[in-house]
Amino acid sequence: MRKVWWKEAVAYQIYPRSFMDSNEDGIGDLQGVISKLDYLEALGIDVIWICPIYKSPNDDNGYDISDYYDILDDFGAMNDFDELLEECHRRGIRLIMDLVLNHTSDEHPWFIESCSSRDNPKRNYYIWRDGKNGAEPNNWESMFNGSAWEYDGHTEQYYLHLYSVKQPDLNMENPVVRQELISMIRWWLDKGIDGFRVDAITHIKKLPGLPDMPNPKHLRYVDAMTGHRNVEGIHEFLQQFKREAFADYDIMTVGEASGTPISEADKWIGEKNGAFNMIFQFEHVSLDFGPEGRWDCGPWSLDKLKQIMQKWQIGLDGVGWNALYLENHDQPRSVSRFGDPVKYHKESAKMLATFYMLMQGTPFIYQGQEIGMTNVHFHNLSEYRDVEIYNYYRERLMDGQDIEETMRRIRYRARDNARTPMQWNDSPHGGFSDVVPWIRVNPDYHCINVEQQLIDPDSILNYYKKLIVLRKSSGTLIYGKYGSYMDKHPDIFAYTRSLGDEVYLIVLNFYGNTPEFNIPQELGAYKRHIVLSNYEQDDSRLNHSFVMRPYEALVYKLD
Repeated sequence: MRKVWWKEAVAYQIYPRSFMDSNEDGIGDLQGVISKLDYLEALGIDVIWICPIYKSPNDDNGYDISDYYDILDDFGAMNDFDELLEECHRRGIRLIMDLVLNHTSDEHPWFIESCSSRDNPKRNYYIWRDGKNGAEPNNWESMFNGSAWEYDGHTEQYYLHLYSVKQPDLNMENPVVRQELISMIRWWLDKGIDGFRVDAITHIKKLPGLPDMPNPKHLRYVDAMTGHRNVEGIHEFLQQFKREAFADYDIMTVGEASGTPISEADKWIGEKNGAFNMIFQFEHVSLDFGPEGRWDCGPWSLDKLKQIMQKWQIGLDGVGWNALYLENHDQPRSVSRFGDPVKYHKESAKMLATFYMLMQGTPFIYQGQEIGMTNVHFHNLSEYRDVEIYNYYRERLMDGQDIEETMRRIRYRARDNARTPMQWNDSPHGGFSDVVPWIRVNPDYHCINVEQQLIDPDSILNYYKKLIVLRKSSGTLIYGKYGSYMDKHPDIFAYTRSLGDEVYLIVLNFYGNTPEFNIPQELGAYKRHIVLSNYEQDDSRLNHSFVMRPYEALVYKLD
């Protein structure tokens, strides 16, 4: 297996609007990020992924870009970015940026020209179609609810937007568009950044003819995406980006690749053939989706979680590399989703960290995850900021759905759960800002914050530090093979990492009950040493059989 720096790294995702406000305007900024680099260095971070900071009208929190070559005023200016990059590199921390290729803002100069007339040279930079029988060109639904088409009265055609109406999709079939994007990618890499997380990349190729899709409203996250997700021919585009941009630089590339089957892993992330170094797959963070899709909140299954993680761990071994994560700017907080934030907050947050941080792959920590930040329970719709939430609420209202059920779903699933301000201390607004922030801080900042956890040796934050040190201390925990154990146990997730004669065993109780653990027979001859636990050390854990504590996590080294 090829050894490279990005496999050995621990990455940290920053949502800059919510990370740290340096100029008292209630919005996080680049100088705020710079002020916290020492904190990230002490945590053990090697790579920062920063969400979009480009010029933008900010309809979708920066993913609607109006200028790829400039910085949004809210975050600072290009000289602030240059300082951030320099300060990261001075500390040995690499920086990767969000790369948004599927769409721009409707305020991007390309789109302004494109909608000026049907014969404008940039008309074909986007996807325009005539309506059919007085309606949209097809029945495609936006990922943000409602139609994926918007009518332009000036040119009397519709343009496609798979996301917000202010995010028109680029026409990747146009080779000039691809060259424009390649030039932009190289411009940033020449500035010295260390790679990209590539947004919504599976959607850049659309099915020829843009045909109707079956039942798109209710199957939006499954069959309905067949018209614009992982469409045959997408790899011609991806290989061009790799060949003409990425391949010339020693960088990390991570694709956001929903719906990518593991059978296509070699095309996406193969050591030799892959378009990217890693992809974020979505199977494990879709476990609690109900029959109606993402907003339909259902129970999740440990058995299914085991199947998914084992499939990717074993299936990618020797083929490609995993990107490991439980949270990001689009996902609810993991301790609220898979743990118990009330009765076993500390224990379950630590267990979840142990679960994913020691698997084969590059782990990504989302800001606040390292202190166990939880979902926020806003009571009023007006307290939310995400455009997706308002579209969903409006659609449910028009369909006559129960409002209280709608708000329950929003509180559980809203992307704003991950976007409340970082909780630095227990001063007003959690130390994020001296003024009222752009979105309200989670009220639990009084008891969940960085300052308190730094001085508590038993804190979630200090446990993350220990995990990172442990992972970096052993090539086995980076490059070692993954082995699956106790697959049928209803409460316990257990796996090994092995390389040569060195073996680690990770044992996790995923619930608040107390199941009995019995050492797997084939591991019984090994002498075990506990190298990390989320409870106080207890020699009974060295027995062949014992009762596990709620959400207990144990890491053994086997001799």
